[in-house]
Amino acid sequence: MSAPVSTVEEAVMAALATVDDPEIRRPITELGMVRSAVVGTDGRVLVELLLTVAGCPLRDKLRTDITAAVTAVPGITGVEIDFGVMTPEQRQSLQQRLRGGGATEEPVIPFAQPGSRTRVYAVASGKGGVGKSSVTVNLAAALAARGLSVGVVDADIYGHSVPRMLGTEARPTRVEDMIMPPQSHGVKVISIGMFTDGNAAVVWRGPMLHRALQQFLVDVYWGELDVLLLDLPPGTGDVAISLAQLLPNAEILVVTTPQTAAAEVAERAGAIALQTHQRLVGVVENMSWLELPDGSRMEVFGAGGGTAVAESLTRVVGAQVPLLGQIPLDTRVREAGDRGTPIVLADPAAPASVALNKVADRLAVRRESLIGKPLGLRPAGR
Repeated sequence: MSAPVSTVEEAVMAALATVDDPEIRRPITELGMVRSAVVGTDGRVLVELLLTVAGCPLRDKLRTDITAAVTAVPGITGVEIDFGVMTPEQRQSLQQRLRGGGATEEPVIPFAQPGSRTRVYAVASGKGGVGKSSVTVNLAAALAARGLSVGVVDADIYGHSVPRMLGTEARPTRVEDMIMPPQSHGVKVISIGMFTDGNAAVVWRGPMLHRALQQFLVDVYWGELDVLLLDLPPGTGDVAISLAQLLPNAEILVVTTPQTAAAEVAERAGAIALQTHQRLVGVVENMSWLELPDGSRMEVFGAGGGTAVAESLTRVVGAQVPLLGQIPLDTRVREAGDRGTPIVLADPAAPASVALNKVADRLAVRRESLIGKPLGLRPAGR
């Protein structure tokens, strides 16, 4: 139970403490952004607020939230906000506070640490064109809609498409050496497309791909995520190998279509988990069938591919790899992605949305391993 406030000034500061920075999602008072808050004799409040950078893209959002919070305090007649900018020293202090360490500590990948409780899912496919990115963004939006804190790394450097599908064109904000990822539909997202001009192609080789993925995981301030999804490029190339090195605890989710050719390639993409010692969480079959107006189904790309991949991978890895879901072919999935609102949000009742939500339900809950965890047991005395 919070202590009662005794003055109007304390009430104003308590109100400011309820306002979160839109990018960092922590109270502005906790981040050292409130330089002062002075209440005049006429009941008007002057708030001096320090932005992380001069061109803060969410300045208007902060103004709206602060005004709403402070004007709700009894006796306050108005709010004026004077925006300033943090000094390099203040930004450095903020960076250390967010990372929870000292200035000399080397940044690490938080999701690879033993105590991390973030579930990391790498969405892979054997070949392009199977709808892997659509599955990724819809699962991310569905998980965020359940109240989970979700992030997406667009690791498909050459074929990045996640920002468009999630409807974010914002560029990340830098705070010293940290990158604040834009958010859309409650999902934090980072992509190489946010750092290129227009639709410019990215022409990089292996070492640069590895470094880009590493920066996305180390330099981006993700906060406390429940789930991190990585949209991998198709195949078993450099990024898949880098992922295994940087995030050995990542679980692989294989996306395929029903056709035999795609299924065979998807099996190879999933089998790489044997070499990297990563867990296969399951298979998603996309574009499974087209529902016709008379209620019948047309299997445009054949049938059975998802089941075949799941059964084959189960035999290869020696552990159950389930078929998590079959997603019907639906033009609304494409239309929603082009508009930047995933189908699970744009039309939750659509058959594709229902199927995707069922997959999200299975990914949202995971049985935790007891390996390496103290059980608090003591040997019995004789």
